[in-house]
Amino acid sequence: MPDSPLSDSPYEVLGVPADADAAALRIAYRRALRLTHPDTGGDPARFNAVQIAWELVGTPEARAAFDRGAGNGSTPAPTRAAWAPTPPTPRRDSRPLARSYGHPGGLSRQRYLDLVREWAGRGVTLDDPYDPALVRSAPRDIRHVLADALAEEATARSLATLGIAYTVWHDVATDAAGPGEPPKLDHIVLGPTGLFMIQSEDWGGPVGIRRGELTGEVLGGERPMRALALRAKAIGRAARVKPTALLIVVPDDHAEEPLQLGGTVRGAVVALVRRSRLASAVREGLPGSAHLGGTEVMEVRSRLQAVVRFA
Repeated sequence: MPDSPLSDSPYEVLGVPADADAAALRIAYRRALRLTHPDTGGDPARFNAVQIAWELVGTPEARAAFDRGAGNGSTPAPTRAAWAPTPPTPRRDSRPLARSYGHPGGLSRQRYLDLVREWAGRGVTLDDPYDPALVRSAPRDIRHVLADALAEEATARSLATLGIAYTVWHDVATDAAGPGEPPKLDHIVLGPTGLFMIQSEDWGGPVGIRRGELTGEVLGGERPMRALALRAKAIGRAARVKPTALLIVVPDDHAEEPLQLGGTVRGAVVALVRRSRLASAVREGLPGSAHLGGTEVMEVRSRLQAVVRFA
């Protein structure tokens, strides 16, 4: 099962339609091996992806299991959809968590449900809108919305571990979003290491940062850091506060380095952060980013609490 709704399916990796017969699948696999083999100048990552794809759909048993939504041929089909909302799990320790407000990923999940039902068509009943086969067949823009919802939820779980010194707001409404963009800022984090405005993203491929903006073929002309800066500015103006850092968080394998700085925007340090590095980056504070004193943290929290609305 792909890790993200935007991940290529095994059929896409092999370059065949999902209904290709066994012979066509085998031919495509052998061709993909030749093209991607490192010994002939191929990309090792793509070569590995081809082998994994074959493991998932290379035998009738594995293919049937994959098409049902199972992760591989040796495991049964899951009893619940891979991307359905997961219930909270009981905590195993007593360490205090960060104070959190809002519903991370809530608006993105609702947008996904609206879009996938509209795409399926009127009068069509979707027994499970998170069914893996349905998700894989949906247009990329719909899968992207679901991928973002999952990214926001994963970021929220990471931010919760910051501890009682931090306050986190999720899905904060803002009027600064551009056409077609969700009218919200994904996360605001306040603590002694600064005021962080954060977007959680998953474009399904690698991105970098240069001169204060993200780069990468998967962006399709988007300017994510500019959009984040506009949202942060709108919220900061309303609350009369200044963010000290603007962060965009992506899956670990979509960024070359754990933390990449990109200069400053209106005095706020901008950075691209791997998801696994996020909590430590916030706890430590970004290089060049101002820390806040205890009185200042309380004042900024009060101002934000007075103006924050949830999307």
